[in-house]
Amino acid sequence: MTSTESASRRKDPTRRERIARAAISVVAERGVDKLTHRAVAAAAEVPLGSTTYHFASLDDLLADALRVAAEDDVAQLRDWTADLDGREDLAVLLTDLVQHYLGPERSRTVVEHQLYIAALHRPALRHLSHEWDTALAELFTSYTDAVTGRMLAATFCGLLLQGVVRETAPKRDEIEMIFRRALQQPAAG
Repeated sequence: MTSTESASRRKDPTRRERIARAAISVVAERGVDKLTHRAVAAAAEVPLGSTTYHFASLDDLLADALRVAAEDDVAQLRDWTADLDGREDLAVLLTDLVQHYLGPERSRTVVEHQLYIAALHRPALRHLSHEWDTALAELFTSYTDAVTGRMLAATFCGLLLQGVVRETAPKRDEIEMIFRRALQQPAAG
Protein backbone atom coordinates (compact mmCIF):
# COMPACT_ATOMS: atom_id res chain seq x y z
CA MET A 1 0.00 0.00 0.00
CA THR A 2 1.40 3.38 -0.97
CA SER A 3 1.39 6.36 1.37
CA THR A 4 -1.12 8.04 -0.95
CA GLU A 5 -3.52 5.09 -0.63
CA SER A 6 -3.05 5.06 3.16
CA ALA A 7 -3.71 8.80 3.41
CA SER A 8 -6.72 8.47 1.14
CA ARG A 9 -8.19 5.74 3.36
CA ARG A 10 -7.69 7.86 6.49
CA LYS A 11 -9.48 10.74 4.78
CA ASP A 12 -12.41 8.51 3.81
CA PRO A 13 -13.30 6.32 6.79
CA THR A 14 -16.74 5.61 5.32
CA ARG A 15 -15.40 4.19 2.07
CA ARG A 16 -16.16 0.55 2.95
CA GLU A 17 -19.79 1.34 3.75
CA ARG A 18 -20.09 3.51 0.63
CA ILE A 19 -18.86 0.59 -1.44
CA ALA A 20 -21.37 -1.75 0.23
CA ARG A 21 -24.18 0.73 -0.44
CA ALA A 22 -23.02 1.05 -4.04
CA ALA A 23 -23.24 -2.75 -4.30
CA ILE A 24 -26.88 -2.47 -3.21
CA SER A 25 -27.44 0.06 -6.00
CA VAL A 26 -25.78 -2.19 -8.56
CA VAL A 27 -27.94 -5.13 -7.44
CA ALA A 28 -30.99 -2.87 -7.81
CA GLU A 29 -30.04 -1.96 -11.37
CA ARG A 30 -28.59 -5.24 -12.63
CA GLY A 31 -29.35 -8.03 -10.17
CA VAL A 32 -27.06 -10.14 -8.00
CA ASP A 33 -25.67 -12.13 -10.93
CA LYS A 34 -24.38 -9.01 -12.66
CA LEU A 35 -22.55 -7.63 -9.63
CA THR A 36 -18.88 -6.94 -10.36
CA HIS A 37 -16.14 -5.09 -8.52
CA ARG A 38 -15.83 -2.79 -11.53
CA ALA A 39 -19.55 -1.90 -11.54
CA VAL A 40 -19.51 -1.24 -7.80
CA ALA A 41 -16.37 0.90 -8.05
CA ALA A 42 -18.04 3.01 -10.72
CA ALA A 43 -21.22 3.36 -8.66
CA ALA A 44 -19.25 4.26 -5.51
CA GLU A 45 -16.98 6.60 -7.50
CA VAL A 46 -13.87 4.95 -6.10
CA PRO A 47 -10.90 3.31 -7.80
CA LEU A 48 -11.35 -0.36 -8.64
CA GLY A 49 -8.53 -1.18 -6.23
CA SER A 50 -10.64 0.14 -3.34
CA THR A 51 -13.34 -2.44 -3.90
CA THR A 52 -10.88 -5.30 -4.11
CA TYR A 53 -8.93 -3.97 -1.12
CA HIS A 54 -12.02 -3.87 1.10
CA PHE A 55 -13.70 -6.95 -0.40
CA ALA A 56 -11.47 -9.75 -1.64
CA SER A 57 -14.38 -11.59 -3.24
CA LEU A 58 -17.84 -10.79 -4.53
CA ASP A 59 -19.26 -12.96 -1.74
CA ASP A 60 -17.53 -10.68 0.78
CA LEU A 61 -19.02 -7.67 -0.96
CA LEU A 62 -22.49 -9.24 -1.09
CA ALA A 63 -22.23 -10.17 2.58
CA ASP A 64 -21.51 -6.58 3.55
CA ALA A 65 -24.27 -5.29 1.26
CA LEU A 66 -26.69 -7.76 2.87
CA ARG A 67 -25.55 -6.69 6.34
CA VAL A 68 -26.07 -3.00 5.49
CA ALA A 69 -29.48 -3.67 3.93
CA ALA A 70 -30.57 -5.71 6.96
CA GLU A 71 -29.34 -3.08 9.41
CA ASP A 72 -31.14 -0.33 7.47
CA ASP A 73 -34.34 -2.37 7.33
CA VAL A 74 -34.32 -3.25 11.01
CA ALA A 75 -33.51 0.37 11.93
CA GLN A 76 -36.43 1.59 9.81
CA LEU A 77 -38.74 -0.93 11.47
CA ARG A 78 -37.50 0.09 14.93
CA ASP A 79 -38.24 3.72 14.07
CA TRP A 80 -41.70 2.61 12.97
CA THR A 81 -42.31 0.77 16.26
CA ALA A 82 -41.01 3.72 18.30
CA ASP A 83 -44.06 5.68 17.13
CA LEU A 84 -46.48 3.02 18.39
CA ASP A 85 -48.12 3.34 21.77
CA GLY A 86 -49.51 -0.20 22.02
CA ARG A 87 -53.15 0.75 21.59
CA GLU A 88 -53.18 0.58 17.81
CA ASP A 89 -54.68 -2.30 15.85
CA LEU A 90 -51.59 -4.36 15.04
CA ALA A 91 -53.22 -6.04 12.03
CA VAL A 92 -53.96 -2.64 10.49
CA LEU A 93 -50.46 -1.35 11.27
CA LEU A 94 -48.80 -4.41 9.73
CA THR A 95 -51.04 -4.07 6.68
CA ASP A 96 -49.97 -0.43 6.33
CA LEU A 97 -46.35 -1.49 6.65
CA VAL A 98 -46.65 -4.17 3.94
CA GLN A 99 -48.32 -1.67 1.64
CA HIS A 100 -45.55 0.83 2.34
CA TYR A 101 -42.86 -1.73 1.45
CA LEU A 102 -44.77 -2.74 -1.70
CA GLY A 103 -45.63 0.85 -2.63
CA PRO A 104 -43.15 3.68 -2.13
CA GLU A 105 -40.40 1.30 -0.92
CA ARG A 106 -40.98 -1.37 -3.58
CA SER A 107 -37.61 -1.06 -5.34
CA ARG A 108 -35.81 -1.26 -2.00
CA THR A 109 -37.88 -4.31 -1.07
CA VAL A 110 -36.93 -6.00 -4.35
CA VAL A 111 -33.21 -5.41 -3.74
CA GLU A 112 -33.40 -6.60 -0.13
CA HIS A 113 -35.08 -9.81 -1.25
CA GLN A 114 -32.49 -10.35 -3.99
CA LEU A 115 -29.73 -10.02 -1.41
CA TYR A 116 -31.54 -12.25 1.07
CA ILE A 117 -32.24 -14.96 -1.52
CA ALA A 118 -28.62 -14.86 -2.72
CA ALA A 119 -27.91 -16.91 0.40
CA LEU A 120 -29.46 -19.91 -1.34
CA HIS A 121 -26.38 -20.26 -3.52
CA ARG A 122 -23.83 -18.48 -1.36
CA PRO A 123 -23.43 -20.22 1.99
CA ALA A 124 -21.34 -17.34 3.35
CA LEU A 125 -24.49 -15.19 3.32
CA ARG A 126 -26.74 -17.61 5.21
CA HIS A 127 -25.88 -16.46 8.70
CA LEU A 128 -26.67 -12.85 7.72
CA SER A 129 -30.05 -13.86 6.31
CA HIS A 130 -30.72 -15.79 9.50
CA GLU A 131 -29.74 -12.78 11.63
CA TRP A 132 -32.14 -10.63 9.63
CA ASP A 133 -34.95 -13.15 10.24
CA THR A 134 -34.14 -13.22 13.94
CA ALA A 135 -34.12 -9.42 14.26
CA LEU A 136 -37.47 -9.18 12.51
CA ALA A 137 -39.01 -11.90 14.70
CA GLU A 138 -37.68 -10.20 17.84
CA LEU A 139 -39.18 -6.92 16.73
CA PHE A 140 -42.64 -8.45 16.26
CA THR A 141 -42.28 -10.50 19.44
CA SER A 142 -42.05 -7.26 21.38
CA TYR A 143 -45.77 -6.80 20.57
CA THR A 144 -46.85 -10.43 20.93
CA ASP A 145 -45.52 -13.72 22.24
CA ALA A 146 -42.45 -15.45 20.75
CA VAL A 147 -44.31 -17.91 18.52
CA THR A 148 -46.70 -15.26 17.19
CA GLY A 149 -43.76 -12.89 16.62
CA ARG A 150 -41.99 -15.50 14.48
CA MET A 151 -45.22 -16.23 12.60
CA LEU A 152 -45.80 -12.52 11.96
CA ALA A 153 -42.22 -12.14 10.70
CA ALA A 154 -42.64 -15.09 8.34
CA THR A 155 -46.03 -13.82 7.18
CA PHE A 156 -44.67 -10.31 6.69
CA CYS A 157 -41.72 -11.56 4.63
CA GLY A 158 -43.92 -13.93 2.63
CA LEU A 159 -46.37 -11.17 1.75
CA LEU A 160 -43.50 -8.92 0.67
CA LEU A 161 -41.95 -11.64 -1.47
CA GLN A 162 -45.29 -12.45 -3.12
CA GLY A 163 -45.94 -8.76 -3.58
CA VAL A 164 -42.70 -8.09 -5.45
CA VAL A 165 -43.05 -11.20 -7.62
CA ARG A 166 -46.70 -10.76 -8.58
CA GLU A 167 -47.89 -8.42 -11.30
CA THR A 168 -50.13 -6.74 -8.72
CA ALA A 169 -49.66 -6.47 -4.98
CA PRO A 170 -52.13 -8.22 -2.69
CA LYS A 171 -55.18 -6.13 -1.82
CA ARG A 172 -55.35 -4.32 1.50
CA ASP A 173 -58.28 -6.36 2.82
CA GLU A 174 -56.48 -9.62 1.90
CA ILE A 175 -53.35 -8.56 3.78
CA GLU A 176 -55.29 -7.40 6.82
CA MET A 177 -57.32 -10.61 6.93
CA ILE A 178 -54.10 -12.67 6.91
CA PHE A 179 -52.64 -10.67 9.80
CA ARG A 180 -55.91 -10.88 11.75
CA ARG A 181 -55.90 -14.63 11.35
CA ALA A 182 -52.28 -14.80 12.49
CA LEU A 183 -53.12 -12.64 15.50
CA GLN A 184 -56.34 -14.62 16.10
CA GLN A 185 -58.38 -11.43 15.86
CA PRO A 186 -61.90 -11.12 14.49
CA ALA A 187 -62.32 -9.38 11.16
CA ALA A 188 -62.65 -5.62 11.43
CA GLY A 189 -65.92 -4.10 10.63
